[in-house]
Amino acid sequence: MNTLSRYIIAAALTLSLPACKKYTDLDIENPNRQDESNYWKTAQDALQGVNSVYGNFYRNGSPGSRWTPFYFDVRSDDGYSTSPWNELRSIGGLNITQYSFEVNIDTWGHHYRGVFRANQVIDKLPGIDMDETLKNQYIGEAKFLRALYYYNLLTIFGNIPLVLAPSLPAEKPSQATPDAVWTQIETDLTEAAAVLPASYTGDEIGRATKGAAYGLLGRAHLQQLEYQQAADALAWLVTGPGAPLYDLVPNYADNFRHTTENNKESVFEIQFKMRPENGGDDGPTSNVGSSRPSFFAPPGNGFNDANMQRWVVWEFLKETTAGGGRDPRLEFTALYDSTDVRGPDETLVYGSTFNSKNYDANIRQRVWYRKYLDDYFRINEGEVFNSPINFRVLRFADVLLMYAEALNGLNRTADAYPFVDRVRARAGLAALSAAMPGLDKDAFLKQLMHERITELTGEQVRWNDLARWGYFDDATKLAELKGRDSEFNNFVIGRNKYMPIPQREIDINPNLVQNPNW
Repeated sequence: MNTLSRYIIAAALTLSLPACKKYTDLDIENPNRQDESNYWKTAQDALQGVNSVYGNFYRNGSPGSRWTPFYFDVRSDDGYSTSPWNELRSIGGLNITQYSFEVNIDTWGHHYRGVFRANQVIDKLPGIDMDETLKNQYIGEAKFLRALYYYNLLTIFGNIPLVLAPSLPAEKPSQATPDAVWTQIETDLTEAAAVLPASYTGDEIGRATKGAAYGLLGRAHLQQLEYQQAADALAWLVTGPGAPLYDLVPNYADNFRHTTENNKESVFEIQFKMRPENGGDDGPTSNVGSSRPSFFAPPGNGFNDANMQRWVVWEFLKETTAGGGRDPRLEFTALYDSTDVRGPDETLVYGSTFNSKNYDANIRQRVWYRKYLDDYFRINEGEVFNSPINFRVLRFADVLLMYAEALNGLNRTADAYPFVDRVRARAGLAALSAAMPGLDKDAFLKQLMHERITELTGEQVRWNDLARWGYFDDATKLAELKGRDSEFNNFVIGRNKYMPIPQREIDINPNLVQNPNW
């Protein structure tokens, strides 16, 4: 059961916006009305304030919710869109022309709403008389969350404003350099790691931990090819004080089910809970479920707005397990005609066999991202907008592979092998140290690219993996992507690495400049 989600709805709407303007023709104030003038006074206010930052995760454009997988998965070479909604399809098609359509606006706006709420906590809590350890923890949580929002904003849009204090409606911030944003992300995560607890119990499970801060810090450094700093941060979870807290769970599928959430492999996950689809934003009956599955499920069970490229399936089939079987991760990653190795007569799609679905010839060739679908319990049903499956922002398998990549980047390839071996062992594959011993730095990185596909496809890491490996800046590497995904024929070096800033934001803020070549 998701635990944190039951508390974050309690945050008041007053945390969403700057203080309301007083009516100029009235002198009498309602003493019972809560706004910024009488808020941020107590420990309870502090708790509700930081809970409101988590609460922003339930908006469509926030991390792990409805739209972000279109930017990080579908836009990548492992995905494509067949949506009848032209603007949504254009994200994966790399040919967007309407910069201010709903998805782009939501993603920009809801991430900045999260930044605003985090800024309130960081700004207001120092003045509250309360337990100092708890106060510092709350501020640390807000800094972690602000860093997560900025990490997504930076890697999606590239050139963004860096706002570090509660903003006012009249403010029109300019863009910061990407380096300045990276530096702030690193500062926030370093300061968060210093004050966050290593773990929680009971209803507090799901809050940001010290390991989450170090893990995201390692990811940020690795994205910048800062291998030593990445290795230092990730080591806390792998070989350092946090190592006893984390491990791979025996069953790979347990990372994508609501019945096995917040397990030992989880470093940080967004807490979702199945509730009625009503109530609006921040209300006591608001929906706190994920709406992602409705857009990723196949026709008849969802909108089929997102599909996986079939080459990903072939990537899994390049090697067999030590016992000669198929990589078991495939059936939990891809839903297609042979998700069950016995074929379409045995492959179940929401409780019915693939062949019984009577898909036309075109649809029969499609592959769908299976992770985070509700097909294992919504039997013979369609997806709705309240999935209870937590989104795993960062899990330990990713940490192990990132740590191996950082060590390899430091020319410590031999030292990197054991961490890849741990991931492969869970899948029943032969140890890389036995199957491919003595790889040089470049060959090992090439193998890591394969390992990340088979372990992490559909988990919103692929776009940034490609960016980090230079595929968006090199014509030869870009040609590889075109060979796997024809949508990359629309990719222009110097333009498509980042999305265009919503035109609406530029129209209302003269200090913003559109991204190059858009």
